[in-house]
Parts: sequence; structure tokens; C-alpha cells
Amino acid sequence: MNVSIHPSLLKHEQPFAFGIIHYKGIQVSDSPQMIKGRLQLFQESIYFELQDKNVTDFEGIKEWRTIFKKLGKDPNRYRHSAEALYRRIKKQNYLKSVHSAIDINNFFSLEYQSPIGLYDVSKINGDISLRLGESQEAYDGLNGRFMSVESILVSVDDSGPFGSPFVDSTRTAVNKKTTDAIQIVYLRPSLSPKDQIKLTDSLKNMFIQVHGGTAEVDILTNQPS
Repeated sequence: MNVSIHPSLLKHEQPFAFGIIHYKGIQVSDSPQMIKGRLQLFQESIYFELQDKNVTDFEGIKEWRTIFKKLGKDPNRYRHSAEALYRRIKKQNYLKSVHSAIDINNFFSLEYQSPIGLYDVSKINGDISLRLGESQEAYDGLNGRFMSVESILVSVDDSGPFGSPFVDSTRTAVNKKTTDAIQIVYLRPSLSPKDQIKLTDSLKNMFIQVHGGTAEVDILTNQPS
């Protein structure tokens, strides 16, 4: 399966960088206590930090709000998924354990202050293209709503959009039967290429430590090398 940046996004003035991790032969299950404990402690740490600062004071949260605004979306109405997690924590509405894959995804999204998508490869049709959502494009979101993705970064296969840094679709959701998955890390463009690789590798290493299997990593960017 090939993942690529659409030509229209390659020409966009806004810098983008995506960490792409393709997992094969993984085993998703209930989260081990180590993952549950780390997720809970990290959320509590963020909550106490939020007593003295706003959600939008965090550099990663702020950077992705700026990107949404540059793409034509009001970041106060369309909050990227990492910001949504931080706002839940501010209300002490802590994330509950779902399963090992989602828990790790959420943990690193909080740590990186950036959206991260995770998708079941068996539910993806054809190759994946990263581009901006077009007029009338929408899907059933994991938040239980039918979501318009116009002017939002989207992951698209032959059946249409299925993922974004806003909210992902139900169509390609990972569950305990998933054996092959694609993870898309919406990296902060301000990070150096070295740090982008370091963060993506850190996520990959933790994921396969828990789930087994193998993983291949690639960094995609619309910036000249």
C-alpha cells in the first residue's frame, strides 16, 4: 500500500510533515497495566499543568490551531483531535482505556500535542492520498456525528476520505481483530527533520513492543529536501 501527498498539497504554501508507520502482524488486546498507568498519570500531570496555563498555551496545540486557520477553518469551531483531548483533561474528563492500540495512540497524541490517526489496513481500499477535503465530502465520525471535511487535511482511499486531524471515520477504525494498521502522525512543521524522525520512531518502538509484529516508517513532507 502506497501513501503519498496529493500534488495539490505539494504546491501549498503551508508546510506539512507526516510520519507514516505501517504495522504488520500486530495483536491488539486490552491494554497492559503499564500502558493504562502511564496514560492515567500523564493525564493527571497535564491537568495540574493546566491549572496555571490555557490549553492554547501549549506549543503543539497552538501550532495546529494556526494551521487549521490558514486552511480556512475556524480553530474555535474545528478543534484538532489533540486539542480536544487536552480540553477533556482540563475538565477532568479523563480518557478511559479502550484497547492497547487506541491507548498508545492517545498517549503519544498528548505527548506530541499533535493529532495522530490509526487505521485498519483491511478496511482501506487502494492507496492512500493526503490532501485537503473537497466540498460535499463527509463521513461518519468516531464522535458519532456526520462530519464535513471540506478544507481539512484528509486521508483518502478509493472509497473516499476516512481520516483527518479533526476526527477519524468509523469505516477504518482499529479494533482487537486488526492485524495490519497504518498510523499517520501529523507532525509539527516547525520541528526539525531529525526531531520528526525521532518522534515517529519513538511511537513505532512503543507500539511494536506492546503489539509485536513489524513496522516500516516513512516521513512525507511538501517541503523541498
